[in-house]
Amino acid sequence: MTVGEIMSSDPVTVNVDTQATKVRSIFREGWFRSIPVLSKNRLEGIISRGDIMYLSSTKSNIEARVIMKRPKLLATPEMDIRDVAKNLIKSDSVQAAVVESTENMRVVGILSMGDILKELIGSESSTDDSTITEIVTKKVVKANYDDHLSKVWALMDESGFSGLPVVKKDKLIGIITRKDIIKSGHAIKGLDNVDKSIKVEKVMVTPPIVVTNESSVKQAAELMLNNDIGRLPVVENPVYIKKEPQRAKESNIIGIIAREDILGTYLS
Repeated sequence: MTVGEIMSSDPVTVNVDTQATKVRSIFREGWFRSIPVLSKNRLEGIISRGDIMYLSSTKSNIEARVIMKRPKLLATPEMDIRDVAKNLIKSDSVQAAVVESTENMRVVGILSMGDILKELIGSESSTDDSTITEIVTKKVVKANYDDHLSKVWALMDESGFSGLPVVKKDKLIGIITRKDIIKSGHAIKGLDNVDKSIKVEKVMVTPPIVVTNESSVKQAAELMLNNDIGRLPVVENPVYIKKEPQRAKESNIIGIIAREDILGTYLS
C-alpha cells in the first residue's frame, strides 16, 4: 500500500505571510494537528498546535514564517506506508506532509499515523489477538484536577505528550489534551492570557475512555481511531458508565498506551 492511496488530499495550508492570528483561528475552528506553510505552492515549514499556543498575544501580529518549523519528515505518494510509519515513529511525529517530489516540494496531501493504522488493522493479522500488556508504558506523566492550564501545557511540552491523564486522590477521573485546551477558548489568545483561576477540571474530558491489560491490541487501536485520540490510560478496577462501557468514572491507573505503541506492534 502506498502513501498516495490512503493520504488525505488537498490539506488545509497557509502562506508564509499569513498572520499568526489567522493561523490560530484555523486551528481553533478545524482542530488540525499541524498545518503546512507554503511559499508559491512550495512547502517551507510546518506549524503545530504547540507552536501556535506558545505564541504570545503581544506578538500575534507576526507572520507564519516566524513561528513555523522545518518539517521533521516528508513523504511522497509512491512511498510504502510501512516505511513512512517507521519514520513517523523515529521522528516522534504524528503526521507527514506529502509532496509531489522533493525537487518541487508541492504539497499534495497529509498522511497521519491514524491513516496508516486504520489501513493496517483492516488486514488480517495475528497482532489482533494479542493483548496490550507487552507495550504498556508503566511510568505515567499525570496532571492533577486542580492544576492550572498553563502548568499542564508546560508539562505536556516538557514530556512531549499532547495529552495527560487527570487524577484526583490517586484515582483517574479524566483526560486533558492540547486539543481540549484550544477548544475550551480559555487560551484563545495564547497561554499568557489564560485566566489564572482556570483549572484542569474545567477543561478535561470526563469520564475517560480506558483499557485494561486484558484488552487486545486491535481493541485499543479501534478505540483510538473511532474517538480520534492518541493515547489510552491502562487501568485496574474500573467503574464503567453503563451507557458507554469503554468509559470509567473512576479507576486505578497503572500505565498508558500510545498510538505509536500500537502502530509499532503492527509493523513488527
